[in-house]
Amino acid sequence: MSVGTSSAPGGRDVRRPPEPRYGDPAELGIDPDELPDGLVVADEHGRVVCFNSAAERITAVAAQDVLGQRLDKALPLEDLEGRRWWQLTDPYGGLAIRVRQPERNLLLPGGREVLVSARYVRTEPTGPVRRVVVSLRDTEARRRTERSHAELIATVAHELRSPLTSVKGFTATLLAKWERFTDDQKRLMLETVDADADRVTRLIAELLDISRIDSGRLEVRRQPVDIGAAVGRHIQAYVAAGLSADRFLLRIEQPLPALWADPDKIDQVLSNLIENAVRHGEGTVTIDVTPAPSPREGEDAGTSVTVSDEGTGIPEESMNRVFTRFWRGSKRGGTGLGLYIVKGIVEAHGGTITVGRAAGGGAQFRFTLPVAAPAYLT
Repeated sequence: MSVGTSSAPGGRDVRRPPEPRYGDPAELGIDPDELPDGLVVADEHGRVVCFNSAAERITAVAAQDVLGQRLDKALPLEDLEGRRWWQLTDPYGGLAIRVRQPERNLLLPGGREVLVSARYVRTEPTGPVRRVVVSLRDTEARRRTERSHAELIATVAHELRSPLTSVKGFTATLLAKWERFTDDQKRLMLETVDADADRVTRLIAELLDISRIDSGRLEVRRQPVDIGAAVGRHIQAYVAAGLSADRFLLRIEQPLPALWADPDKIDQVLSNLIENAVRHGEGTVTIDVTPAPSPREGEDAGTSVTVSDEGTGIPEESMNRVFTRFWRGSKRGGTGLGLYIVKGIVEAHGGTITVGRAAGGGAQFRFTLPVAAPAYLT
């Protein structure tokens, strides 16, 4: 490789560092079959000179059957309107200033959808095309995402329809026949409308949380949190609603490190985990609040909260799906979004959450939150 020179003041030549050169995969020691995406390369005559193993997998065509063929024959792509792609784009005879084709959905023979992008390699800015490099990607991941969104829409529509039908029915009935009902009947219908309105509000809040978690925009407003007291409030609410106090066992290991977290979101996490233990578990619901050990001896990394029950627990084969969307531990209703949101909230705090089997045989959820104290306090 040559090294350039330039004339410095006084006529003295000064050496310049060589300009970087970028070779093709072979020059870089990269085997095209090691690439994760399909790679198809055609030469200046439009003949296929490279067809890697990922391209074979995506197109279901063997490389030996297409090497040396014209690109439009080896890779007969059509757009979603049925037009032949290479005739439309004409990489070798089209605009001389064009250097690429952005990624888009195209169809292989048989209607299989693939994501295709292309690069036109020219030795000069407006010179003839020397190589056409085509990248192929499977659309399966995108289809899974689309199916997940479709499931979310279907679930939300189903969950909204029931309470909204109730709200509409009762309000229409009260407006039309107000004088025919006793005060007790009116109160019962209005209480039902109020409960269903709360259900709709909770569902909308869940959707907003999912949107923020998926986009990485979940805001955490940290304040000092007494997590032991927060757990105690949730237990008192269940006891006030009629559950026996013996159903719960709260154990707090002192001293706990100071915890800075978003109190509303931590309440949301505790509410979901304790509700799941009460609704789906059996026996005593045990909540342990302990300091989380630090890698450094003598320091606390944060606080751990463990919620355990004595029910049948979660099957081993289901544990890796517990924190995914729409997972339900039983057929007792719910959207299946709660634990997905719980995981998102805990991770937004910089914490971790795990699921396992409790000593009593039931389910055990443990989440750990870092101290996360502001810098001016450390």
